[in-house]
Amino acid sequence: MQKFYFLLSQIYREIRQYISKISRFIAKRKLRPFYFLFFGVAVASIAISIDISSDLNVTSVAATTYKTSWLGNTFGGGEKWVQNNIEAMYVSPNGTVYTNSHWDEGGREASIYKDGNVVGIVEDTHGWSRLGGKAVTANNKYIYIALSQGAIGKTDQDYPPENTTWYTVRRYTLLGKPAPFTGGRGWDKSMLIIGNQSEVTGLATKANELYVSDAAKNQIRVFNSETMQELRSFSVDKPGAIAIDQKGNLWVIQNQKQIQAYSPTGKPLSAKITNVAQPSAIAIDHQNRLLIADNGRNQQILIYNIKNQPVQVGTFGTKGGIYAGVPGEVQPLKLYGLTGVGADAAGNIYVNNNGFNKSGTDLRKLSSSGKILWQLHGLLFVDNADADPQTDGLEVFTKQERFLIDYNQPSGKQWTYKAYTLNPFKYPQDPRLHTSPDATFVRRIKGQPFLFLTDMYSSFIQIYRFNPAKDGKVAIPAGMFASTNEQSLKEKWPAHQPEKGDWIWRDRNGNGLFDKDEYDRNEDYPYIGGWWVDSKGDVWKTLRTEDGIRHYPLQGLDAHGNPIYTYASMKKQKTPSIFTDLRRIEYFPETDTMYLSGFTKDHPAIGDDTKVVGSEIARFDHWSQGNFTPTWRTVIPYDTTGKREVATAAMSVAGDYVFAVTVKTAEVYVYHAKTGEMVKTLKPGPEVAGESGWIDIPHGIRAFQRSNGEYVVFVEEDWKGKVIMYRLKS
Repeated sequence: MQKFYFLLSQIYREIRQYISKISRFIAKRKLRPFYFLFFGVAVASIAISIDISSDLNVTSVAATTYKTSWLGNTFGGGEKWVQNNIEAMYVSPNGTVYTNSHWDEGGREASIYKDGNVVGIVEDTHGWSRLGGKAVTANNKYIYIALSQGAIGKTDQDYPPENTTWYTVRRYTLLGKPAPFTGGRGWDKSMLIIGNQSEVTGLATKANELYVSDAAKNQIRVFNSETMQELRSFSVDKPGAIAIDQKGNLWVIQNQKQIQAYSPTGKPLSAKITNVAQPSAIAIDHQNRLLIADNGRNQQILIYNIKNQPVQVGTFGTKGGIYAGVPGEVQPLKLYGLTGVGADAAGNIYVNNNGFNKSGTDLRKLSSSGKILWQLHGLLFVDNADADPQTDGLEVFTKQERFLIDYNQPSGKQWTYKAYTLNPFKYPQDPRLHTSPDATFVRRIKGQPFLFLTDMYSSFIQIYRFNPAKDGKVAIPAGMFASTNEQSLKEKWPAHQPEKGDWIWRDRNGNGLFDKDEYDRNEDYPYIGGWWVDSKGDVWKTLRTEDGIRHYPLQGLDAHGNPIYTYASMKKQKTPSIFTDLRRIEYFPETDTMYLSGFTKDHPAIGDDTKVVGSEIARFDHWSQGNFTPTWRTVIPYDTTGKREVATAAMSVAGDYVFAVTVKTAEVYVYHAKTGEMVKTLKPGPEVAGESGWIDIPHGIRAFQRSNGEYVVFVEEDWKGKVIMYRLKS
C-alpha cells in the first residue's frame, strides 16, 4: 500500500507539471478550444501512460536491479533441497541413499538421494503431530523408517489417544509412498507400533526379515518384512544401530559404547568391539567388512575384518577429522559430527556429517581411495549470515560456518563452504553447544575479526575471537552477555553463573571455559528488544522501557584478545518519546546516526508479539549530542488486526538504504536512509522457486554494501534450509 501511494504521488506530480506546461503554452499561443481539447486528451494519455509505466517500472526495477541467490544448501528450493540434520542413513547396493531425521522445516524428514541429486521424498512425515527419527533401512521392495506419531484428537481415524505418542516403524514403497499392510495402524494403515516409551533406535533387513531395536524394552524384535507380523525377539542391552553381515549375523551398537555380534536368532557371539570412542553408525561394505563411524576425537570411519574375530584393518578419513591440519578447514577426507556411514556394491563409501549440536547436513560420496565423487549440503537452519567487512563481502560467516563468495558465478553457485568454526573437543563449553544462536554480526576490532551471535529471543549475545596460529579457522569463545530472564541458562549451563540478574562473562584466562571468577553481574529490566554491535565494537541493547537503551563501550582487548565490556562503563539512555515499546537499534559512529524501531503512540501494538520490529522506524542525527528528535520516521508493515498476517520481523541499515523484512511473506522493504521514503521491495525470485519460509528471528536480515556500490542482503530462510542472498545494484 505504501508503494502504491508513493507511485500515486509521483503520478500526481508529473500530471501537474504537464498541465502547468500545457496551460502556459495555450495561454501564450492563444490556441482555440479545439487545441485545448487535443492537449487534454494528450494529458490524459500521458497520465495513463505514467500510471502504467510507473507500475511496470517497479516490476522492471525489481527484475533488473536485483538478483536472488542463496547459500548453505546445494539446491535452491521448490521440489529440491537437502534436509536438515540427517540422523540415520542406509545405502543400497546401487548407491541409493535413504535418510531419516527428526525434523525438517520443509517436511523432508526422510529423503532419497542418488548421484548427488534429490530423487525422492518419503511422504507424510511432517505435521499432524508426526516426526521422523534416527533409524532407516530398505530392501528390494520397501523402505522402513522410524517415525513417531503424536495425538491430534482423531482417535476415530486411528491416531493415538490424548497424551500418548506411538513410536513406530512405517513402511513405504521405494518411491516413498506409504505401503499399508494387514494389521497396520494409523490413518493409512502403514505403521507398525513398537511402543509408546521411546523411539526406535535401529533398523536392518535381511531376506524377508526386519530387525528393530526397541531400546525401551532392551530387545531386538524381528518381523516378517512382508506381513509385518512379529516372528521373535531377543534381549540386547540398550540396542542402537544394526548392520547385518553376509552370514546373516547382526552387529549392534549397544549403550552407544560397544558393538556386539549376534546370530540371527539372538545368540550373543564372541565377536565384540569395545575400543571405539564413540560409535555412532555402522554398515557392512561389499567385502563384508564392518564400517564403524567413530564420532570421538579421531572423527574417522574404522574398518574391521569380521571373518573371524573382528580385527581393525584400516581407517577412512583423516585422523582428527576437520580438526587435523588447519583446524576447521573443510577438506574431502576431514570428517566431523558423524551420524551415518554406508557403502555401495562398487566399494564407494558414503558419510554424513552433522557437525555438533545439529549444525547441518554434509553428505558425501567418496571413492575407496578417498576421492570426493559428490557432496550435498543442507548446512543452515534458523540462521542468518553476515559479511566480513574487511574482505569486501568475499568472506561470509554464519553461526558455525565460513563461506567464500565468488560474485562472478551464477546464482546458488557463488558460495564455497570453507570452514567449520566449532571445536567441541578443545572448547566443550562453547555456547553454541549449549544454546541455539541464529544470527551473526561480523566485526573487526583493531583489524581482528570477531563474531557476535544472538538468538531467537534476543536473550543473549555471544562473542568469539580467532587465533589462526593455534586454532586455525575455529572461533574461540571469548565473552557473553546474558539477560535476567534466560531461565534455560540458569537451569542447565554454564557453570558458576550468578544466581540472579544479568551477567557478562569474559574468558579472562583464555581457556574458553566459564570459570568462577570470570563473571560481571548486574540487575536490569528483563525484556530485551534487540542487540547491535557497531563498527567500533561497542555493544548496544534495547529494553522495552522508558530508559530502554544500554550502551556498552568497548574497553579494549585483554591479553588474550578478548573484547572487554563492563557494567561499570555501561551507559543508560532514555527512549525517545515517540516510542512506547522500543525494539531494534542500529548506531553508526562514523556519522553519529541512530536508527531505532518499535511501537509508537500513533501506531501501537496489538497484543505482545515479542519478536517483531514494531510499527515504525526512525532516524536520529547527531545522536551523541543528545538529539532525540527524529530526522524522519516511517510506518512499516505491522499487525493492525491481531491476526499477525502482516508484521515486520527485522531491519538492517547499509549505505543509503534501510532494509526491513516481513514475517510471513519474507518481502524486503527498501527505504531511503536519508528520507525514510520506501523505494522498492525485494521478493524471492525464480532462482529459489519464488518462495521463502517465515522469518523467525529478530535479526533475520543483514545488509552489506560492497566497495563497488552493490548491496548484498542476507535473509534467513529456514523452510528449505538456506540463507537467501539478494544482490542489489546501487
